[in-house]
Formats: sequence, structure tokens, C-alpha cells
Amino acid sequence: MARLEGKTALITGAGRGIGRATAIRLAAGGARIAINYKGNTAAAEETKRAVEAAGSEGALIQGDVSVDADADRVVKEALAFGGGKLDILVNNAGITRDNLLLRMSAEEWDAVLDLNLRGAFLVTKAAMRPMMKQRAGRIVNVSSIAGVMGNAGQANYSAAKAGLIAFTKTVAREMASRNITANAVAPGFVPTDLTSIVPQDVQDAMLKQIPLGRFGTALDVANAIAFLASDEASYITGQVLIVDGGMVTA
Repeated sequence: MARLEGKTALITGAGRGIGRATAIRLAAGGARIAINYKGNTAAAEETKRAVEAAGSEGALIQGDVSVDADADRVVKEALAFGGGKLDILVNNAGITRDNLLLRMSAEEWDAVLDLNLRGAFLVTKAAMRPMMKQRAGRIVNVSSIAGVMGNAGQANYSAAKAGLIAFTKTVAREMASRNITANAVAPGFVPTDLTSIVPQDVQDAMLKQIPLGRFGTALDVANAIAFLASDEASYITGQVLIVDGGMVTA
């Protein structure tokens, strides 16, 4: 297990799904977890209890990271929780507003791009300065195989997740001289609240495309994030780790 003792991690969208699993996984490795959430306080409190059960400390930080002022405040509160330092940033907050492109409204497009891509930009920008002063940091962005191969009905989501990959590579180039790495994980289909609206027949069709013969779990993704956030990945930056059971390469 990646050792993260003494580290402070900020995870956006940590109330449920991959964000919660990542919070628990990093906590089990010894990191203290700043748990960002937008509106579901009960879910965030459940994550905090799970972090504490894993043997670490958690702090709840409410905020909509697609809003400039909120993003800045979330990072400041995470820094305060970490005693003035922030070692790990996981940009996980995201939503879907699926629709065929011909039917997709500008509002559906904007909502997804604002949170999934703009939110990552705002939080990363706010976190970069303290990481630069520390001359150390790990940034992990949660993309998707939709950002690698596209997906019908998800023009907005695919565009945001593809943009997040390019953003990751740029941050990696800009921050490497300060010992800050930036990488992305691109999960395949992982059953979470976010994917619960996918019709069963669509899920069945996707399952047939996965060589390993099963859907991923939030823990599968969290394990990949924990590795990229650890010292074991200190020579890895600007990369996309696909966690999809072989679906993209099938």
C-alpha cells in the first residue's frame, strides 16, 4: 500500500462514488483528507466517518468548485486543515447531462464543462502556488475513457474529460521543475450514483466489450489514484492511466 503518512490531500467531489473511495483509500495510506462537496452534507459526513474509521482525520469543506470564489476558499481551507501545506490534489468533482448532440441544450453543455473542466482549472490554479512554495505536490485528475474514445450521448462529458487530459499534460510540463507531478486516471464504466441512470441494456452491451469480464469498482480507480499520489510515482508525470479492464484496447 502506498505510504502517505504526513500528507494532506484535497479531494473534490468526495461525498460519493470514486471521490469517497479515494478519500478512504488515501486515508488508509496515512493521509489527512480535506473532503470537498457541493451540496449533499449527509453524504460528505458519511465519507468523513469512513475516513476516520480508516484511521485518519477528515475535514468537510463545502463549495462549488466551478465558482471562482468557492474554489479559492476550498483550497485555503484545505491548506489551513493541513497546517499550511497541501501535498495532494485530486480533481474528481463531476456531473453528467447526457443527451444526443442534436438535442443537447447549451445549458447541458455549459453545466458539464463548468464543473468537470473549469472546476479542475480553478482548483488547480489555486493549489499551484502553495505547492510551488513547497517545491512538491501531486495532482491527479479524474478523466474518463469517454475522454479518450468518445461516447454517444456524451458530447459534453467527453469534451470535458478530453480537455482534462490535455490540461493535465500542460500542468505537468509547467510544474515539473518545481517537483510537482500531474497525471490523470481514465476510468471505464464504474457503477456509482453518477452512472446509475445508464439503462440496463446499455450496461449489458458495455460489459461485453470488457476483456476482464467485469465492471470496475470505485476502489479500482482509487488504488490507481493512490499510486499516482505517492512517492512511488515520483518519476511519472503527464500520463493517463486507463482503468477500464481492457475496454479501450479491446
